[in-house]
Amino acid sequence: MSALLPLLQARIAAEGPMSVAEYMTWCLLHPLHGYYTTRDPLGAQGDFTTAPEISQMFGELLGIALAQSWMDQGCPERFILAELGPGRGTLMADALRAMRAVPGLIAAADLHLVEASPTLRAEQTKRLGGFAPTWHDSLADLPEGPLFLIANEFFDALPVRQFLRDGEGWRERVVGWHEGRLSFGLTDISAQAALEHRLADTAQGDMVETCAPAEAIVQEVGRRIAAYGGVALIVDYGDWGSLGDTLQAVRAHEKTGALDAPGQADLTAHVDFRALAHAAAPAAHAPLTAQGVVLERLGITERARALATRLSGDALESHIAAHRRLTHPGEMGSLFKILALYAPDAPTPPGMDT
Repeated sequence: MSALLPLLQARIAAEGPMSVAEYMTWCLLHPLHGYYTTRDPLGAQGDFTTAPEISQMFGELLGIALAQSWMDQGCPERFILAELGPGRGTLMADALRAMRAVPGLIAAADLHLVEASPTLRAEQTKRLGGFAPTWHDSLADLPEGPLFLIANEFFDALPVRQFLRDGEGWRERVVGWHEGRLSFGLTDISAQAALEHRLADTAQGDMVETCAPAEAIVQEVGRRIAAYGGVALIVDYGDWGSLGDTLQAVRAHEKTGALDAPGQADLTAHVDFRALAHAAAPAAHAPLTAQGVVLERLGITERARALATRLSGDALESHIAAHRRLTHPGEMGSLFKILALYAPDAPTPPGMDT
């Protein structure tokens, strides 16, 4: 049985049903039994695999995009190179390897990693220790200055609240305890000032999700980029706007019920990129673009061909499959999107221009 389950039961008994956001926070970040605080969830032995673990090409191309943006913005002599939720450090290690080709870039970069998990910080040290990174619990702790940032599958794990439209009001979805188990329920109807604008594009029974922590983080990213320059590349699954129940749980690479194994499964929800883009103002944003399209514009097929010349047999087959998985519309190519934020007076980041 989940060690977190009796603690959730006690919390609900004492204070009543909790929001989906509070439930996600307990499940993912509880200091003793939280999913991210107790394990390395990545790879074949974990619960899910992210793009950097599929192929080195992903991190290399994002690194090249940041490097080109650094040059386009005048090669600032000192800048903050940051990643939100760096996983094992694989993406940043690949990005830095590609960035070495640009004279002066590595010397100008101060590496900062925003990571809450002690387990993953240890993994990041193995791959990035030579770059003397500084770790932070929060983006707000980063020093001021030009900011060049990557966030891959970071925002989908931030806690969302879910609201069901009922007439001109909303019922919030909550997690309670019923007949010996966790269960979903709904609050009474209430007005939600933050959802007033959604009355125009939703109907009776529609569900929308909000993520205040994501908007707060992007607001801070946008402030820094508008003030000092820089670029942020946000890669995640989601769409331009939120509609429907997208909360999901994954355990051992298989989907499971969101309430079935609290603290033992990854919980995520689709990202509302429209809300992020609006929160980032006055930073500019490029049109939301499918991951596969961006990677192709950045030259992934050419890079894949170059790498393939050194491979054969199973290694070559695996490499071909990785290229397809990252770019094909039926796999990650369309499901994942990239939102680029950049300084208002700077060129559009490479790969993001229409």
